[in-house]
Amino acid sequence: MSMEKKQNYLKEAVEPFNPRTAMEEAARCLLCHDAPCSQACPAGTDPARFIRSIRFRNVKGAAATIREANILGASCARVCPYDKLCEEGCSRSGIDRPIQIGRLQRFATDQEALFGMKPLQAPEATKEKVACIGSGPASLACAAKLAMKGYKVTVFEEKDKIGGMLTYGIIPSRLPQEVVEQDIQHVKDLGVEFVLNTKVGRDITIDELKEQGYAAFFIGIGMWTPKMIDIPGADLEGVMTAMEFLPAAKSTNGNVEVGENVIVIGGGDVAMDCAATARLLGAKKVTIVYRRTIEEAPANRAEIEFVQSLGVGFSLQFRPAEIIGKDGKVTAFKAVGVDGESEILLKADQVIFGIGQEPEDAKAIAPVELTEKNLIAASEENGYRTNVEGIFAAGDIVNGGKTVVHAVAAGKEAAESIDEYLTSKKEGAK
Repeated sequence: MSMEKKQNYLKEAVEPFNPRTAMEEAARCLLCHDAPCSQACPAGTDPARFIRSIRFRNVKGAAATIREANILGASCARVCPYDKLCEEGCSRSGIDRPIQIGRLQRFATDQEALFGMKPLQAPEATKEKVACIGSGPASLACAAKLAMKGYKVTVFEEKDKIGGMLTYGIIPSRLPQEVVEQDIQHVKDLGVEFVLNTKVGRDITIDELKEQGYAAFFIGIGMWTPKMIDIPGADLEGVMTAMEFLPAAKSTNGNVEVGENVIVIGGGDVAMDCAATARLLGAKKVTIVYRRTIEEAPANRAEIEFVQSLGVGFSLQFRPAEIIGKDGKVTAFKAVGVDGESEILLKADQVIFGIGQEPEDAKAIAPVELTEKNLIAASEENGYRTNVEGIFAAGDIVNGGKTVVHAVAAGKEAAESIDEYLTSKKEGAK
């Protein structure tokens, strides 16, 4: 692999705004009284307010607005599906094009990092101890919100790095690890502590944590069990899942072997990240095979355009049928059309399944009620409470897998519910 290709893998694909271009873009804002862009943000980041701050050169105020609402503001500035959320709501769309809200948010958080701004200050942690299980977006948001309310929060993570899918699953050209670390540092600065390489339910139990004084628990373990399609040849050498491929590439800064002819199965952001990773790390030909049309693909439009710009091909409305091999290794990939008549045979030496993940058994952590999809039975309507008193859950393990910003929103709401629970419990004991 050439140094140039590795640098392209590590370099952000979208150029940032500089102060001049950021001010120019912010000046396009119509300063709407009802601010539909702000109403469309699940995490309540309030784009109207931080864009106004940028417009009047108050970058510190913009960063503070973002952080107060979204502790993962720098990461969300890169991976949020703005075109389906705040930018879709932008009133400017009816005139020419929406304000580039994501790039403005990125500008504000970049300036925050450049000048070492610390917009949040947590009060002294004098309240109860709360444990957050898992260190993905929902847990980080929950932990930060609780810390801001004065709780002593500890996050337990079974892996050796913090961040969940932000750290292990998103390609650096979309989300550099230093940006994730920037967000994590803001959580740490609030006094949140982290215990790594510790799986709750295996290395330590809920009952043991209760003995240590933890009064409430938040489960935000995400979904890490990769889905596979049971087709002939799925056990051949060269066949892997996105949850094997993406973490291996990101944790080594791209020092992994990729095939010359790579097939990626799936139509979501994970599949796009697999295709982009393979192409940027030296694959000569990458083809995405997806069973629906490009319009029906759940991936962010910008990500689809990005992989297309890299020369990734698409075989649409085809289902995997067989992985063909020789001497135990992949040599070709066969798919059949959803029309029941078409068929394609593609040369391949690597096949990556990027069709999503499934949850692990959360009952290994606590006797929580599960849905028929093995998700934890909790919802926004009930404050993300589980059937077990004092245990709350949110994020992918509850909703089945949405965006980072939705996980942040759910984590914040769960924190409010935990606060209400502990407050009422304390008042009831008086």
